[in-house]
Amino acid sequence: MTDDQDQDFAEFAAVQTKPLLGFAHALTANPHDAWDLTQETLARMGERWGRSRFDEPAAYARTVMVRLNIDRLRRLRRELPLLAGPVEDSPVEVVGEAGGWLVEALTTLSPRQRTALALRYVEDLDVRGIAERMGCSEGTVKSQLSRGTERLREHAREHGPLRATTARED
Repeated sequence: MTDDQDQDFAEFAAVQTKPLLGFAHALTANPHDAWDLTQETLARMGERWGRSRFDEPAAYARTVMVRLNIDRLRRLRRELPLLAGPVEDSPVEVVGEAGGWLVEALTTLSPRQRTALALRYVEDLDVRGIAERMGCSEGTVKSQLSRGTERLREHAREHGPLRATTARED
C-alpha cells in the first residue's frame, strides 16, 4: 500500500470501528467475540485496501463480517454460550435498562437468527439482501426472522422491562 492508501484505510478504520463493533455485537451477542470479529474484519479490509476498489467500503466490511461470523460458527459447530450477565470491561456500550435486556434477549437466539435480525434491523436489509449476505435462500431468512422475532417476544413477556407493568394489569 502507498502512504495515501495507508492514510485512507486509517481514516476508514477510525470512522467505522464503532459502527462495526455495534454490528458485531448484534451478530455475536458477546462483546469479546464482537471485538475479535471487528478486528478480524478490519484486518481483512486492510489486506485488500490497496489491491481492491470498493464502491461502498462500509457495506463491504459488514459483508466480510457476516461471512467471518458464519465461518466462526461453523468452526464451533455448536451454539454460542449464553452470557450469565453483563460482561465487565466490555468494548461495546449498552444504553440503559432496555439495552441490557436486549443483550440478554439476543443471547437466547441461535446464531443464524441473530444474524438475520441484525441484518434486518441494524442494517435495514430486505429479505433478498439478507439471503445474499448469509449465503442462504430467502425462505431460510424468512423462517429465521420469524423464529427469532417470536423468541424475542417470548423473552420480553417473561423477562422484559415491561414485565412488571404487564403483571400489574392482570
